[in-house]
Parts: sequence; structure tokens; C-alpha cells
Amino acid sequence: MNRWTAKFLVLIASFALFAGAALAQFEEIGINIRKFPPDAKRGELVILGAPDASMDGRPDRLAPGVRIRDAKNALVLSGTLVNARLLVNYTRNNTGLVQTVWVLTPEEAALKLPSQAGQSGGFFSNISSMFGTSSAAPQDDGKTPYNQLPKYKQ
Repeated sequence: MNRWTAKFLVLIASFALFAGAALAQFEEIGINIRKFPPDAKRGELVILGAPDASMDGRPDRLAPGVRIRDAKNALVLSGTLVNARLLVNYTRNNTGLVQTVWVLTPEEAALKLPSQAGQSGGFFSNISSMFGTSSAAPQDDGKTPYNQLPKYKQ
């Protein structure tokens, strides 16, 4: 064995030793709870066949670039999860399609999402409060005179 081969083997052995120590540190941490974006929602996902899915029993669609992460946070393909009932956190893109999905561990499923703790009614209630309207406001039937139409805050 020449000296370059011996140096290479020593280098590989030392790398394996340090890599093992680094992995052991992650195992000591124990339960790993992922952090989810503030706009994440929780639901039960059933993939019927990409891009068709069912979210909480209602028909839904997956975005073309959907990212699905399993309980170990590894990316998985939607075809491997067909007809499986999964408790997930998910986000939607600007067109309303499911963009990012995280399959939950039992520990994550037991925790409430920050958005669920103080739900104020969602997006449409925020818009109605911004414009000063509410669900009790009179509805326009198309025959209301201009001077009697509701006034909006400026």
C-alpha cells in the first residue's frame, strides 16, 4: 500500500468518526417539532391522484409544484400517498391551490397552530372590518338610490 492510499484511508476514517458524532448529537435532542408558517392551516388530506385531492372531505387540487414533506421532513411524491388519510398542515398559493404540505407526527398533531389559537374569522372578515362593512349591513338590490348607498371608510 502506498502512502497516498494510507492517507486517503485515514482521512475517510476520521470523516466517518466525526460524522457519527454529529449525527449522535441530533439523536440526543429527541422530539423535533417543526416550525410552520403563520398562514398554515390544518386538515385531513387524501390524494386521489395528482393533482386531484380531498381536503377535509371536499374536493381540492394540488399545485403543479406541490411540496409534500413526510413526518421525517423528507420530500415525498404525491403518487406514493394515493388514498392515504393524512393529518397535515398545509399552505395555499395565490391561486388557491395546495402548495406545501407537512404530514404531522403525533406530537405535532397534539399542538395547536398559532393561527388556530386566535381565529378571527379569516380573510374575508379582515377585509370587511377594513372597509367598515359587516354581514348585518344592508345588501344592495340594484335599485338603491346613489345617495343611500353605504359609505366606506377612506
